[in-house]
Amino acid sequence: MINRSLPAYLTVLGALSALLVVVVYVSLTNGSFDLAAWDVLKTLLRLQANPDYDLVIFDFRLPRIVVGLLVGLGLGIAGAVIQGITRNGLADPGILGINAGAGAAVVLFMLVFAGQIKGAGWLSVMAMPLFGLVGGIGTAALIFFFAWHRGVLDPQRLILSGIALGSGLGALAMYISLKMNPQDFEMAAVWMAGSIYNANWRFVLAVLPWLLVLIPVIWSKSRQLDLLQLGRTTAAGVGVAVHKETNLLLLCSVGIVSACVSVSGSIGFVGLLSPHLARGLSGHSHSRVIPLSGLIGMLLVTASDFIGRQLFAPVTLPAGIVIAIIGAPYFVYLLFRGQR
Repeated sequence: MINRSLPAYLTVLGALSALLVVVVYVSLTNGSFDLAAWDVLKTLLRLQANPDYDLVIFDFRLPRIVVGLLVGLGLGIAGAVIQGITRNGLADPGILGINAGAGAAVVLFMLVFAGQIKGAGWLSVMAMPLFGLVGGIGTAALIFFFAWHRGVLDPQRLILSGIALGSGLGALAMYISLKMNPQDFEMAAVWMAGSIYNANWRFVLAVLPWLLVLIPVIWSKSRQLDLLQLGRTTAAGVGVAVHKETNLLLLCSVGIVSACVSVSGSIGFVGLLSPHLARGLSGHSHSRVIPLSGLIGMLLVTASDFIGRQLFAPVTLPAGIVIAIIGAPYFVYLLFRGQR
């Protein structure tokens, strides 16, 4: 697909941003306790302090929305990078097993430390994402080890290795969760389904540093990602350090995914849907696809969380299940389109 003109791209970016603002507004004002827009504005600007409004906005809804935005941003961008590295439009963190690796590590953390390390320092805030990061990096290393064939990365072996390891690590996470007491098991089960219902400001602090550091690195490598689409040999011929750039981009993606999974659980399909939609709206230039994928990911997670919270009230359906309901048919559509 030819890249859209800059005005057309900016129009798409502006329209999606406006839609995201609407979703955030609706999610912030609607729920079991509805709030008027003016009351929300006065509370946010501290024009009129109301303990009830403060509790609903600052303790429940706003942290949940912010975590949803950050997770969607991270998963959308990581999906675009992984698809760019592998040159495979069906690759995403969930299919490649990175979610399962990070998830198994976090479930182990829940079993050993009951979900948190006591204390008020940075260690208590960052411990869960660090466990997820180690699990994600370890899984990615194993996947690439099995997928490396005669000095090159075989896309088919990559997908098969990811599915195999993802299935095994998913079973391991389930086995570990069965060793928990009932309360911790319930927390792990909801978390594995992909949910941000229990989000708080500590979760924001846990995931934000990874995004602030790694996303600019990824975006600065947009040109290298474009050149990698020409093939590893051609990219090396025009001066790209293929192994170095691939490893750096993979490490950044794994770090982002692991941090996101540690606060939201295994939310699938965001990393698959977002880049596909972004390329359809902007073309194949990664300098445009990456920010647009992040924006679409934010919209998907935030809207899915609101739908799961409102449509099935008083029961809250995890955002991961809502996105799967949307993503599964799209995944089948991609499979059939690829056969034509």
